[in-house]
Amino acid sequence: MKLGLGLYARMLTTENLRFARQLSCEAVVVHMADYHEGLVPRSAFDADAKMWDVSGARGRIWTVAELRGIREKVEAEGLTLAALENLNPALWHDVLLDGPERDSQLDGLKELVRRLGEAGIPCLGYNFTLAGVWGTKRGPLARGGASSVEFRGDDPVVQEPIPNGAVWNRHYDPSAAPGRVPAISREELLSRHERFLEAVLPVAGESGVVLAAHPDDPPLERVRDTPRFMHREHHLSELTSRFPSPALKLEFCAGTIAEMPGADVYRAAARHAAENRIAYIHFRNVKGQVPVYRETFVDEGDIDMLRLLSVLHRNNYRGVLIPDHTPYVTCDAPWHAGMAFALGYMRAAIVAVETEPRLETSCVTY
Repeated sequence: MKLGLGLYARMLTTENLRFARQLSCEAVVVHMADYHEGLVPRSAFDADAKMWDVSGARGRIWTVAELRGIREKVEAEGLTLAALENLNPALWHDVLLDGPERDSQLDGLKELVRRLGEAGIPCLGYNFTLAGVWGTKRGPLARGGASSVEFRGDDPVVQEPIPNGAVWNRHYDPSAAPGRVPAISREELLSRHERFLEAVLPVAGESGVVLAAHPDDPPLERVRDTPRFMHREHHLSELTSRFPSPALKLEFCAGTIAEMPGADVYRAAARHAAENRIAYIHFRNVKGQVPVYRETFVDEGDIDMLRLLSVLHRNNYRGVLIPDHTPYVTCDAPWHAGMAFALGYMRAAIVAVETEPRLETSCVTY
């Protein structure tokens, strides 16, 4: 198994890449849609990483030269680029909403996948949801008062309607007429997702690119009065069974799956690793399940992370794992310190699992 680090595009600096390599990472996953800032680098491989507003650009897709430049910047620091992750709403809002630009945006996504293949980038992670990650609140919730997030399903904000001109918590059209995104059924959302895969998945297969689907976080049936389609453990296997193409895999988020009522994260890991349907892993821990949970340090949640690694190893997973949603440590570099702790734990655990057969005695084999 390979240790990796996730970086937002605005964080794709030489300093952060060296931070990853110094902490024994072999790969990075780059989040090209920066939902926190509303901006992405137009040329992330430039030294100054100038920023541009994608909503103003109406969803311009990156050129092959830009994508190749990102990969080469990563490789220059001794790392591999495992995946790009998340699409800015400006690129596919009408794919999600079944709006008038749907077909042209599908064509744009197909071209993006072709360019990823040409640039030598092997994977695109995505999350097909209207509401995105919504309803979490940050506070001193992790060990020692470290800053982390909590979700409470009874908070009224969880079902606050999405306004017109917005999706995935972002305004792609600030001039949209007043109103809200219409309520739809889960069946309609499934239909939209299938239309997306039927259009883009063959191109991915031809281009040597894997599409990696992330389960719904938070895993509720509805968020912001819109449906979710991958909010239970069995929904993951339903997706991979419905689309057996090796170009479709899972962005396996351990924390999200553990948040699902009745889910068994070890069983899910065993099954999808054995079937070679895991593209890469968000290795994070939580306490609780919906409707109430909080995100924790990697070693203090409900998941036995060493056991999870053992299950993955026993079932032949050899891909990338990145820490995710790590609490911020109270210091001058809160994100870096939290990630350093998680990466150190993960590195030691991987070595232990891969070198100590005794750790496999409690593994689940699918």
